[in-house]
Amino acid sequence: MRAHQHRGHIHHSATTYGKSVQGAALEVYLPSKQAELLIFAGIHGEEPETTVLLSKALRCLDVPLTHCAVVLAANPDGLVRGTRANANGVDLNRNFPAQNWQEADVCHRWEHGRPQEVALSSGSHAASEPETQALIKLITDLQPNHIISMHGPLGCIDDPLASPLGQWMAQQTDLPLVPDVGDPTPGSFGSWCADGDLPVITYELPAESIWSMQAKHLGVLNALLLGKYSLN
Repeated sequence: MRAHQHRGHIHHSATTYGKSVQGAALEVYLPSKQAELLIFAGIHGEEPETTVLLSKALRCLDVPLTHCAVVLAANPDGLVRGTRANANGVDLNRNFPAQNWQEADVCHRWEHGRPQEVALSSGSHAASEPETQALIKLITDLQPNHIISMHGPLGCIDDPLASPLGQWMAQQTDLPLVPDVGDPTPGSFGSWCADGDLPVITYELPAESIWSMQAKHLGVLNALLLGKYSLN
């Protein structure tokens, strides 16, 4: 691992795979070989812990990525603004062209324990947003064997297939392995993946500070980036 004094910035080179609504570069860190795994974070801009922890894991590495592609900010406009949605007010995780996509308000909680009453859009049509389109194209081009989507704060490993990778992640994080998060998610990335038989795991970080999560989850992310995980 890279010495702490050299972890202040990312030493790997990024490739631009698209542009956001506001023209921000959508960046991916590509491996030197076939992308067996894609990890992406920050599709909800109010979940910055996903981006920070994945960035810290990437900054720890003193070797090139060989098998894992990394997207730190799938929704950079939302991250800059601290909003769940992109700059158009669209919840990108309800904008994918899944069979269950629907044009309707997408509501989320303002704070823990309150009803889901903050309304966002699912888009004027499925895959209406440039961030959605770019991520779909990236996945189509990379053809990864596994995809991990980082979210928070539900504190679980959501893997409908209960795959060996999902089981390994649950064991390493002490988070429960679940087949779904319990609520309907029309137009979600997971729904789109299910339609296309793409194996996706949603890595739901718990409702803790970045500092408290770092001790446990940074090591798991490092292992994923380096390919040091078990599929047995």
